[in-house]
Amino acid sequence: MSVSITFLGGAGTVTGSKYLVRHGGKALLVDCGLFQGYKLLRERNWQPLPVAPAAIDAVVLTHAHLDHSGYLPLLARAGFGGPVFCTAGTRDLCAILLPDSGHLQEEDAAYLNRHRLSRHQPALPLYTRQDALHSLHLLQPRPWQRTFEPLPGWQVRFSRAGHILGAASVLLQVDGRRILFSGDLGRPDDLLMRAPEPPPPADAVLVESTYGDRSHPASSVLDDIAAPLSRLAARGGVAVVPVFAIGRAQTVLHAIAQLKQHGALPSALPVFLDSPMAVQATQLYQDHRGEHRLDSAALQAMARGTTLVHSVEESKALARLHGPRVILSASGMTTGGRVLHHLALYAGDHRNMILLTGHQAGGTRGARIAAGEKTIKLLGRELAIRAEVVQLASASAHADAQQIEQWLTGMQPRPGQVFLVHGEPQATQVLQARLTGHCKVRIPEYGETVAL
Repeated sequence: MSVSITFLGGAGTVTGSKYLVRHGGKALLVDCGLFQGYKLLRERNWQPLPVAPAAIDAVVLTHAHLDHSGYLPLLARAGFGGPVFCTAGTRDLCAILLPDSGHLQEEDAAYLNRHRLSRHQPALPLYTRQDALHSLHLLQPRPWQRTFEPLPGWQVRFSRAGHILGAASVLLQVDGRRILFSGDLGRPDDLLMRAPEPPPPADAVLVESTYGDRSHPASSVLDDIAAPLSRLAARGGVAVVPVFAIGRAQTVLHAIAQLKQHGALPSALPVFLDSPMAVQATQLYQDHRGEHRLDSAALQAMARGTTLVHSVEESKALARLHGPRVILSASGMTTGGRVLHHLALYAGDHRNMILLTGHQAGGTRGARIAAGEKTIKLLGRELAIRAEVVQLASASAHADAQQIEQWLTGMQPRPGQVFLVHGEPQATQVLQARLTGHCKVRIPEYGETVAL
């Protein structure tokens, strides 16, 4: 009896990761992500899955980012009631990310309805905060490097993937076959997270390819942040830094704290973290000390140099301040959240700065800003972009092409099949050419089913 994988997301795009494994009348979903970016992709979130949610027996999450976990509330609302297995770090982060995602979708729908900006009457959220809270009860954490059975006779083991707290590569053994899901691989030289663990042997590997067509620059996050923020401080401007609340926010805060300690930035330069979710996530780094590089002194320095912004009123009050300042706010691709209001306030002034800190998926506002577009649609109106735009190439928490190749070719014996997922078409094609000399590499299509 064969084992099959259906690629329900993460194929031809960096979002929506969902991989349905079937065998012996059972179905296991590895990752349960939202599609983000282009409207054509986002519309997939509203389409029913080709398998009834109630027919899925269990879910395994590689990590908590919404493109890997954010569909879970919708899956649960549509009838899935099985267990969701993950690491403890992923559980803790999902408890922050998923309710926030539901809340933001409710807020966005309410804004569209108030201003009659949607062709749908009324505009509805994909799911609500309550839906997300309900789905959290399904999460069952499992320890690192210990085999467990998500279904009778199916075995899973988590190994550390770097990237963010709780991020795992998933080794699935079923019917004598070993299938490895890389999840999102971190960098061995990451400023914040420890290096990914070497991959265990596997017959087939699904490996991410976000940066499959490029190499990270030799410069560090510290190098790349120092010069732009020094310029900003000298001219008295405001830096709006769209950040992913998990990982990227903490990397940037740690980098700024180090630069201040070394005298590369003015010690009095105010830094604000305006994201309740990022504030909560930052506090989790105390609970998962074995996964990252920050010691007690670094955590304390980061806390001393940052003003945490909790309420909407505190966020609005930032506009009444004078002088240079740095505002970190979610979301990292400017797809929603408080950062939109900061952009509306500051993007039109040449003294200010928009500091993009990572990959901007095609179709997002962040991608359009990075491409140099002079106007973007924001909160129902066209906004002129006059602020200096800086994109940090070195801040990515993803492995680059060489690091992916080194991780994969370190596997002995080499896998019989490799599927490149979670990447844009150019990235996957370039990485396929790079890896072809090592193993048999395929680029699956969205909706395709492959028998192993």
